[in-house]
Amino acid sequence: MTMFDKDLKVGIGDMKFARNEGRVVTYALGSCIGVTFYDPMIRLGALLHVMLPNKGAGGDQNPFKYADAGIRETLRKLTVFGMMKSRTVVKIAGGAKMFEISGKADFGNIGQRNIMVVKQVLREEGLRIAAEDTGGVCARTMFLDVGTGSVMIRAVGKPERYL
Repeated sequence: MTMFDKDLKVGIGDMKFARNEGRVVTYALGSCIGVTFYDPMIRLGALLHVMLPNKGAGGDQNPFKYADAGIRETLRKLTVFGMMKSRTVVKIAGGAKMFEISGKADFGNIGQRNIMVVKQVLREEGLRIAAEDTGGVCARTMFLDVGTGSVMIRAVGKPERYL
């Protein structure tokens, strides 16, 4: 059995984590953001796929759908399994501008708002982003190799890129 038989798939508004081996993957990161968290000391890794910047008062009960609630809930869960923020390597991808909306341009660029909130929440939590592949206009697939901590990005018409 190769490590690729163990791909854990992360859907939109979802988070999965693994320890020691295997890959965690999320597909179709358009305006959404993929955030990987990796503690190399204990080889614990997670991938979060957030769809919107802020949960707000009447938001969906699923915290992983939102950048603010999703990052904090992921950190809470990983800390239970021994992750330490001081050792954690964070990488982000996504936040593309997928649609052109006439009129109020900022409103249409949910990808840009997602990037801003993800960065803000990570900063508030005392985490530094080690690498990123954000913005642009193309959807991405993001892979986290839990054995090594390496993150690979795939986008249509572009070479694979390691963060």
